[in-house]
Amino acid sequence: MGTVGTSPEETVGDRRQLINVAYRLLGSLTEAEDAVQDAYARWYGLPRSRQQEILSPGAWLTTATSRICLDLLGSARARRERYVGAWLPEPLPDRTEWDRAGGAGSTGSADPADQIVVDESVAMAFLVVLESMTPAERVAFVLHDVFRYPFAEIAGVLDRSPAACKQLAASARRRASAAHTPVTATGRADVVRHVKEAWKAKDIATLVGLLDPAAVMTADGGGKAGTVLRPVEGGARIAQYMIAMAGRTPGLELLERSVNGAPGLVAQRAGVVATVASFDVSDGRVTRIWAIRNPEKLRPWHGRAD
Repeated sequence: MGTVGTSPEETVGDRRQLINVAYRLLGSLTEAEDAVQDAYARWYGLPRSRQQEILSPGAWLTTATSRICLDLLGSARARRERYVGAWLPEPLPDRTEWDRAGGAGSTGSADPADQIVVDESVAMAFLVVLESMTPAERVAFVLHDVFRYPFAEIAGVLDRSPAACKQLAASARRRASAAHTPVTATGRADVVRHVKEAWKAKDIATLVGLLDPAAVMTADGGGKAGTVLRPVEGGARIAQYMIAMAGRTPGLELLERSVNGAPGLVAQRAGVVATVASFDVSDGRVTRIWAIRNPEKLRPWHGRAD
């Protein structure tokens, strides 16, 4: 992937690109960072003579990272079967919001969350759609449609022909097309703000009005935080659940924050982030809520544990 010569010392500059690729492939900041670290370890483990033969270390690292992610995706199904409840991608914070508001502490630019370029390809709805793809489809689609790598180079990652990679990307594209385009950020922000206000006021009637009758809420506690294990379906049922949850957690503070580049809500108690909620909105109503409560997935929101 590329032919411009680069010295080994300069390959650290590719880390941001690699983190972006790996996060979209895996839906996990922690696993993305581990995959990139593994790729660098493999690079520096090469004999010097072999490194000098490689015209583009950055391209080599991208291929290595993608292959590592492909292996992880291949084993993810078995790991997800052991996961308690629904599995959702790790949510991305906008660090500038926290710094400006004086909320959760910044961990500095070394945090992988700070390396992610936020665009439509990290929207929670998009990442959830990626989860429905086979590992090979996901790699072909992300590398080609998101990062514009040619199929001839993707073939080297998947060990398939360029034509086969093109077919995989096309299949993945059909899956992705099922996800509708969300409303503008302004419209979504208004709806999310109204949800916050109704939730704080425990106004169930207003909440029901803000939720699509066929809305679905999926929560991810990973067995480490209390939550529903199956999706809650129906606007009225979701509203009842939200009001009941607020009643069980006195002192809960709701904050409007960007989640994966879109308006969302963060619930914190005593300064500790407990839930990050992402929303999909259509025609002025919430159609999907993804609530992440697994504390291991919320580390970027309050600083990594030492």
